[in-house]
Parts: sequence; structure tokens; C-alpha cells
Amino acid sequence: MRRIGKITRRGFAVAALGVASSALWTPGAAASTPGGAAETAGRRREPGGGNSHRPEFRGMWLATVANRDWPSKPGLTAAQQQAELTAYLDKAAAAKLNAVLFQVRPTADAFWPSPHEPWSQYLTGVQGRDPGWDPLGFALQEAHERGLELHAWFNPYRIANHADPSKLIATHPARLHPDWVLSYGGKLYYNPGLPEVRAFVLDAIMDAVRRYPVDGVHFDDYFYPYPVAGQTLNDDAAYARYGAGFPDRASWRRDNIDRLVRELGERVRATRRTARFGVSPFAVWRNKATDPTGSDTRAGVQTYDDLYADTRKWVRQGWIDYIVPQVYWNIGFAAADYAKLVPWWAQTVDGTRVHLYIGEALYKAGDPAQPAPWQDPVELSRHLTFDDRYRQVRGNVYFSAKEVATDPTGSMARVVADHYPSRVRPPR
Repeated sequence: MRRIGKITRRGFAVAALGVASSALWTPGAAASTPGGAAETAGRRREPGGGNSHRPEFRGMWLATVANRDWPSKPGLTAAQQQAELTAYLDKAAAAKLNAVLFQVRPTADAFWPSPHEPWSQYLTGVQGRDPGWDPLGFALQEAHERGLELHAWFNPYRIANHADPSKLIATHPARLHPDWVLSYGGKLYYNPGLPEVRAFVLDAIMDAVRRYPVDGVHFDDYFYPYPVAGQTLNDDAAYARYGAGFPDRASWRRDNIDRLVRELGERVRATRRTARFGVSPFAVWRNKATDPTGSDTRAGVQTYDDLYADTRKWVRQGWIDYIVPQVYWNIGFAAADYAKLVPWWAQTVDGTRVHLYIGEALYKAGDPAQPAPWQDPVELSRHLTFDDRYRQVRGNVYFSAKEVATDPTGSMARVVADHYPSRVRPPR
């Protein structure tokens, strides 16, 4: 999802279009067709302050993978790490946000004392080394003191951003169970097709859910890995063993991911009634040219076909509580227009209990490599103004904490000035 060295999940937002476009609190429907009554039946807020106390989700992702946001580098003292973390939480509160999506399991590791997986190397620089404090517990307490929800963000299958198992500590589950591991695109992943892998991933996640009063459990867009040209994901043995009864490998892979999502949602609700489960997928489920029910886009990657993540089904089945499509393109972008994707998602959630929040590419604002609209500090504010047409849109989430804090072009300040006159509660 996020920056990993020079590669980012967000970077996929461009690459995946390839063929088409070379006051504190305790955290804790109309017609749906685009262009129809959903646009005019009522706004979720009026820009500049109308209906300013209506609950809406205002979040930011706080990424830890490769030290993207926090800690700024591995090996800082506990006091230094805590100071950096609280500074980010202060920035979120100052921007009148109400939720932080905190990455606590970026690469089959942990930002809490997990009995299942090693301490993250992004804390100390050495995988498995105890940092001497509990980041998840600390973050929860500090977030709640500032009136912020804290959603624990987990990556289910990524083991490492390299392909050498010997670099993992000897007690790492991937070393103890090499048959669980797939190497693809220069990285290591757990094999989603193995029931024992799914059971392990669920247990690792649920350890945090049971032990901490998290307000939410969050996945990003990584399920099966993004396609790498010229490479094949070799899950032949798992498919031969478990694929009987499916019309093809793609259907079997989608079922593997469906099971993970459905079972995690069930376990979260059974374990911690107040916690919500959400996913932030790549925004294109399928292109209309592939499926008439898809969006009017021309993306080179489609979550249904390439990541084997049937995000539309998860909404329709109510397996998740909220969805945050990463609509990381400007209004008018030809291959994936923000103004076409938001209505599609509004229609998708309509009639369900699933909340829709829109993922915003704050990191693109002012980036000289991005199209001209991103050089205008008002672009993101325009997104929220557009979202006001759709009652189904109940908030926005910004990638990521570093840009919320530094706001180099003033884009976040403009959003706050135009749309966040006061703090509000998240919707429940």
C-alpha cells in the first residue's frame, strides 16, 4: 500500500494503469445510481461547515513498513520513538482527524509482544529484538487520550521485501515452515492457498485483537501479490491439493481470499464487539470493458482478476464493516477518473451496512512527477467537495501520516479549512 524504498503500493496506482495510461470523546439511504437521487437527496456535510457535527470518518494511515512514516529510522531509543509517535498523533488531532490506521504487522512481524511472530526489524534494526516497550499498547493509550480511534493495520501474507529466507531469524515461522512460503517478484509471501497458513495468519492477528482495545482491524490492498511481468506465482502443489471443485485456478484463489476475509470478520466481531473490520483495496474492482458491472475505467490491474480479491462481494455479503478504496487519481484522469470511481463505489455500498470512506493520495500533492492537477493545492479539497454529492461517502482517509504532518503544499490545510470546521465523531 505504501512506500517501500522506491516502490510503493501507492506507486502501483500509476503502474497498475499501465496498459491504459502508460473536543474529545471516547473512541469507540437514498437511491444509489450515480447521477440520480443519491447525488441530491442530501449531503453528508456542507463545505465550510454546514452540518459540521454529523459523524464522519477522518483518518490517516501511519505506515511502518520500511520506516515509511514511523519510526523515522530503526534503532532509535524508546523515548525517541515515543516522541515521534505522539507528534504524529498530535498532528492528526490538530488536523481535526478522528482515526489513525496504525500498521502493526507490516511483514509477518509485530509491533506488540506477539507469541506468534518476531518483533519487527523496523523498530530496532534487528528482527526479533525486543524494543523494550509496547508500541501498540502505547499508541492506543495516546490516541484515545487525543480523541482518536486507533485501527490496527495488518498485512496478511507479506513475509519480506527480499527473497532470501536465510535473512529471517531462525525462529521465524517462515523458516520453521518453508513449505508455507512462496517467492515471487523478489519478495517472500505466505501461500494463501494453504489452510494452515490462513489459520496461522488469523491467529497472529487475533492475538492483538484479544489483548488490546483496538477500535478497528484493517487490511490494505495486498492479498495475492501484484503481477510482475514475466514471472509466475508457483502455487501448483497447493492448487493440485485443494483446487478440486473449482472451475479454474483464479476461482480457487479468490475463494482462498474470501475465506480469510469472512473468517477474520467473524472472529473480530465475536471477540471484540466494538471493533470494526475494514479493507482499503486498489480502487478498481473490474473495468467495465471486462465486466458490465465494473467501473468506467481502463486500469491495467483489476483486484478481482489480478489480486484475486472480490472486494465488491465482500461489501455485498457484509463480511466487512467499512471499505476505503484507494481512489488515488485526480478528477478527470482519463484511465481512472476520481469522478467516476466515487459514484461507482457509492452505488456498490448502497443498500448495505458497509460504510464507504475514500482513500486520498495526499502524498501526490505537489509531487512534480504527478499530473498538473496535483500541483494545485486545491485538488484534494475538490475531491471532498465532489464526495459531498453522495450520502454513501461517510469520510476520507489520507496517505499518509508523514504528509499530514509536513503538508508541504498546504493541501491538507486547505482540506481542513474548507471541510473540517470542527472535530466530529467517527460514524458507528
